[in-house]
Amino acid sequence: MAEEELTEIQEQELFEHYRYVVDGGQSMLRIDKYLTARLEGVSRTRVQAAAQAGNIIVNDLPVKPNYRVKPLDVIQILLPNPPRDIELIPQEIPVNVVFEDEDLIVVNKEAGMVVHPAYGNYSGTLMNALMYHFRDLPLFNTGELRPGLVHRIDKNTSGLLVIAKNEYALNRLSRQFFNRTTGRRYLALVWGMPDPEEGTITGHVGRNIRDRKIMQVFADGSQGKHAVTHYRVLEKMSYVSLIECRLETGRTHQIRVHMAFAGHPLFNDEDYGGNRILKGTTFTKYQQFVRNCFELLPRQALHAQSLSFDHPVTGKRLSFESDLPDDMAHVIEKWRSYIAGRD
Repeated sequence: MAEEELTEIQEQELFEHYRYVVDGGQSMLRIDKYLTARLEGVSRTRVQAAAQAGNIIVNDLPVKPNYRVKPLDVIQILLPNPPRDIELIPQEIPVNVVFEDEDLIVVNKEAGMVVHPAYGNYSGTLMNALMYHFRDLPLFNTGELRPGLVHRIDKNTSGLLVIAKNEYALNRLSRQFFNRTTGRRYLALVWGMPDPEEGTITGHVGRNIRDRKIMQVFADGSQGKHAVTHYRVLEKMSYVSLIECRLETGRTHQIRVHMAFAGHPLFNDEDYGGNRILKGTTFTKYQQFVRNCFELLPRQALHAQSLSFDHPVTGKRLSFESDLPDDMAHVIEKWRSYIAGRD
């Protein structure tokens, strides 16, 4: 009797994709029971929610929880949120809400706030705040480490995030991010002037071989995960440029590591070399100007400006925009003034 085949793919650690080929001797069994018996730490309720959202596919067609598996069926299931490994404690922390209804919430995260707890950041995160605000919702009482979370941005990146408020919305939103049907645009201030002014950076992104805290690009695709970033120069300021980035994939640090790989690190990005004076003159006045900008913007110059997706229940396309935060806007204006004064 052939052994059951199982493969697992993790997309940015926020949802998991499993694939099974049913054994040739398998008796007919409800698919929710079949999968619950095989997915460690996953309840039958979660499996049923995935099916109701259309996230269980058998032989390329979505099925309901009462579907009965047959020998050699090919089953795929997308599940949001991996198992809990750190206790999530509710904390009364202010959250900047852009939009909210009974199914989801869109927030504008400020720079410096971690999205979810991890080793070294156990409290004060966006998830801690949402656990408090949604303490009466069933989804936020499941014991999950990242309830409702379908994507994330770095601690020192500001901007828009969508979070689900129930299992159905969570599954439907997760599928959109997995299938890359969402729209995400970022604004970044980078060193130098990218040439061409509009282009695409492609390169597998994975953990840095020497420093596991940061990422690196594997241009030959030998390691890491496929990643694609589209960029467009919005404004050139001699030594720095304001660019727009559109994500086709959502890898950890993707824009930051891709732009560094292309020779244009984000302004004041400590992890990827942007916190040094990489362009310009050796004049003391200029050097001091850049250092002053670093002090005004003590983080990488990256902002998640826009977010669009289909509402998980109504199907209506929703789009949101976020203004540049004061620190990034102030530094960009200082660069404009500096360049104008030099001419």
